[in-house]
Amino acid sequence: MLEISHLRYDVTAENGEELDILRDVSLTVDDGKLVVITGPNGGGKTTLARTIMGLNQPTGGSIRWNGQDLTGLSITERAKAGVSYGFQQPPRFKGLKVKDLIALAAGKADLSPGEGCRYLTQVGLCADDYIDREVDSSLSGGEVKRIEIATILARGSGLMIFDEPEAGIDLWSFAKLTETFERIHQKRKATLLIISHQERIINLADEIVVIEKGTVAKHGPREEVFPQIMARTLPGCGYMKEA
Repeated sequence: MLEISHLRYDVTAENGEELDILRDVSLTVDDGKLVVITGPNGGGKTTLARTIMGLNQPTGGSIRWNGQDLTGLSITERAKAGVSYGFQQPPRFKGLKVKDLIALAAGKADLSPGEGCRYLTQVGLCADDYIDREVDSSLSGGEVKRIEIATILARGSGLMIFDEPEAGIDLWSFAKLTETFERIHQKRKATLLIISHQERIINLADEIVVIEKGTVAKHGPREEVFPQIMARTLPGCGYMKEA
């Protein structure tokens, strides 16, 4: 279970003004749930996800995962506790091959061709074309993003956080990706937090959390919350409907 209690994240602007990016965020997510975090651009969604992962250190409140207090832990310690994070713009690693990156994520010295193929296929990539390529500038943003998601699947974390996984991915690969999320969810082997404005992903959710102005504006079952936010049309939200 993920338990976020009175979480705050404040920053000081160049002019000295104190900005409340997260304001008293409290949230509980049960094990095995698929929760979509959505809301207006600039509302604090990515900041919340990064703070859960430890990329930002909160200025108040606490984060607990399966009873363990993560609040003061490093990114590495949180990863060891079973938390993984997928960036909007994943880093590149010149000189490191895709198969080596996936092997590192899986905690193995070597990765069999079959294992690499399975993870890459799940995110819509042909293993033969990518397994021996370097994770460098020769790959497009969408390709790097799918490879990063494959590493998260290989790691098998209990809490998987994905920040707009649909960004930069073509429609066919996006369909494969949503199938992967659905399959993980059906097996109930992980808790998924997915930041998204994409209707197909939102429709996979058990629950929706709307983050607006740094706080939880709505949280509840998808069938209750989604009609409300679609009817309201939150400014800057940009929900993408099915073609």
